[in-house]
Amino acid sequence: MENMHVTELQIDLTALKHNYQYLKSKTKPNTKVLAVVKASAYGLEPTHIAAELEKENIDYFGVAYANEGILLREKGIHTPILVLHAQPQNYGLLVKYKLEPNIYSLHTLKQFLNFAKEQQLKEYPIHLKFNSGLNRLGFNNNEVNELLKLVLNNPTIKVASAFSHIAASEDLNEKEFTEKQITTFNNIIAQLQSKLTDRFTVHMSNTSGVINYPNAHFDMVRLGIGLYGFGNDAKETAQLKNVATLKSVISQIRTIQKGDNVSYNRAFTAQQQEKIAIIPIGHADGFSRPLGCGNGYVSINGQKAYTSGNVCMDMILVNVTNIDCKEGDEVIIFNSQETVEKFATICNTISYEILTAISQRIKRTFIH
Repeated sequence: MENMHVTELQIDLTALKHNYQYLKSKTKPNTKVLAVVKASAYGLEPTHIAAELEKENIDYFGVAYANEGILLREKGIHTPILVLHAQPQNYGLLVKYKLEPNIYSLHTLKQFLNFAKEQQLKEYPIHLKFNSGLNRLGFNNNEVNELLKLVLNNPTIKVASAFSHIAASEDLNEKEFTEKQITTFNNIIAQLQSKLTDRFTVHMSNTSGVINYPNAHFDMVRLGIGLYGFGNDAKETAQLKNVATLKSVISQIRTIQKGDNVSYNRAFTAQQQEKIAIIPIGHADGFSRPLGCGNGYVSINGQKAYTSGNVCMDMILVNVTNIDCKEGDEVIIFNSQETVEKFATICNTISYEILTAISQRIKRTFIH
């Protein structure tokens, strides 16, 4: 069924391409790039974004779960796909759709090797993740020798890459810790390279790692939030282009009198005659409740209209007393990285959450 929601998220594929090229320019010419398109490409839309990046000859895509990779395959994406949180119950689907699993523990390694033997796989690509300090998924230092015993001379698999994840790449106050992570990872890679005869790709850096730690670029970098316009640094974000614009329309304009209340729990009481516009976007769509009661705003005909009262599930109310507008006029929720960052600050969160919270019932449209 066609999405009839008048609120829409407009995605600029030309801006996406610019961001990819800008961040890639910070690496050496032969450095590969993995585009992270998990969580619906950070709330935008994965299939169009992947198709656009495939035109740029991207080397890899990264998704969190198998179903995200399956969606890309069903939409005609042929580029290799790394499933970052591959789970044993989905190994059959991974092979069916030519998805490559992240193996992050001795338990999952043994399970995949047993599966590979049963299915008579030959040199199926796997990726090995190592814990260098984030203490999330990954093999520990003391497991490398046992890992090597399991993968050496095993004809069912081949190690496509070995990787880790920097815990605080955007925070230069944590540089000492990050450098220790890089050293730890280098030592692990040295152990692997001393035993594995076939070459494998090494990667560690996310967007902020690309910007702040050239010594951690290795063979490949992973671009996530940077593709969508955020550099985790004001200077770098200024070099990136805004990809996402969230817009809606005015459904109704209501004139209220002094003493009238607005929205749930009588959260706002008018001190004079005022005009209130109702916009069809609410907390179910990703416009978070902390943005209510005058904390957040939208733009109508070039002017800020601040929220009035609590955010509802499907609607917000904004004060347009001093704005020349009418029902049906366009409303800009955000159209810049700056506004997204302001919303994130108000909500005590990060830009990632503002983007990924945008409901799937919001229509996505694409421009070049």
